[in-house]
Amino acid sequence: MSFGKMNTPITIIETKKVKDPDGFVVTTDVVVASVRAYREERHGSTFWANQAVWSKATSLFQFRVIPNLTITTAMKIGCGSEKFKIVSVENVRSRGMYIEVLAEKTSAT
Repeated sequence: MSFGKMNTPITIIETKKVKDPDGFVVTTDVVVASVRAYREERHGSTFWANQAVWSKATSLFQFRVIPNLTITTAMKIGCGSEKFKIVSVENVRSRGMYIEVLAEKTSAT
């Protein structure tokens, strides 16, 4: 993966519970990192045909590993005005250089 293909700015968001001044617990979204990523939408390739059996993922994101940050399925990805729930996280070729994330687009309620 080259930097030329990683041209989509994304934010990695973590949901945290914080107490407000009145003592109530409120859930807030905290931006953990802002990076450039390669984004691929679901389409008719063989990769997506194999994923279609078990996954609800609608997008694939690939980006460089962020030092001292572990990406989990509890996090979300923001891309423009869209938000995605992370379905799976994989270390590409187990080299520790790139992370591949399959994500499901969330709809506003």
